[in-house]
Amino acid sequence: EILDASGNQTTQNEQVRTLMEKGCDVICVNLVDRTEPTTITDMAEKNNIPIIFFNRELVAEDLERWSKLYYVGADAFDSGRIEGELAADAFLTDDGMDRNQDRICQYVVLEGEAGHQDAIVRTEYAVSTIIDNGVEVEKLAYGIANWNRAQAQTKMTQMLAEYDGEIELVIANNDDMALGAIDALKTSHLKRADWPVVVGIDGTDVGLAAVASGEMVGTVYNDKEGQAQAMLDLAYALSVGDTLDDLNLENGKYIRLPYSKVGSRDVKNYMK
Repeated sequence: EILDASGNQTTQNEQVRTLMEKGCDVICVNLVDRTEPTTITDMAEKNNIPIIFFNRELVAEDLERWSKLYYVGADAFDSGRIEGELAADAFLTDDGMDRNQDRICQYVVLEGEAGHQDAIVRTEYAVSTIIDNGVEVEKLAYGIANWNRAQAQTKMTQMLAEYDGEIELVIANNDDMALGAIDALKTSHLKRADWPVVVGIDGTDVGLAAVASGEMVGTVYNDKEGQAQAMLDLAYALSVGDTLDDLNLENGKYIRLPYSKVGSRDVKNYMK
């Protein structure tokens, strides 16, 4: 069974309660609010039903509250680091990216939802990695776009109006927001040659297509297929009482799948 809480933690708590009453062996939860797992954790422990959290990583202490809580996902730190490498490589190898030739990368950020662990980490590590690679940076603006393409287009349109021709780099926390920025650029007065460099994260089909077309410099491939398989393997092992030794759990709790850097040269390897 698959249920959608529509962004409401109270709704999700009730959905989990219903699934437990139906006798589910294992429940996989994309927690609405990563800071509010207590209700689900308490119900799981009381009913002795393992929970596999995914996508939104809990605070480590919360995952330690009971032995049968697990997390499957990717390393958000790594995604930010790789995105920063893509941006730094572009600035250091493409003289045209430095529009005003001041040797400083003027950038804006399109962030996912406020307080989301991945959004915070992706932004922080992308910027710090650019700096670590020897590029001086100047932050012009940022906008919360909630992982959403349309919201990102609106935010980017506002930034383009305020910083006309000054933006050299757009750091987006995911591909959808990167594409929203591209939508805004397409409707702006800027010529294609004058667009800022855009980088994203996730390696979605539309994101990969944008890299292939040159509209995005690169993206960071999130191994969603590998995560889904890991969730299935873990859920099955828990439900039948198999050993977890072959699943390579980190600290007995975590399964993390690596990200991959995707640029124009290797994008075809990731498409379909």
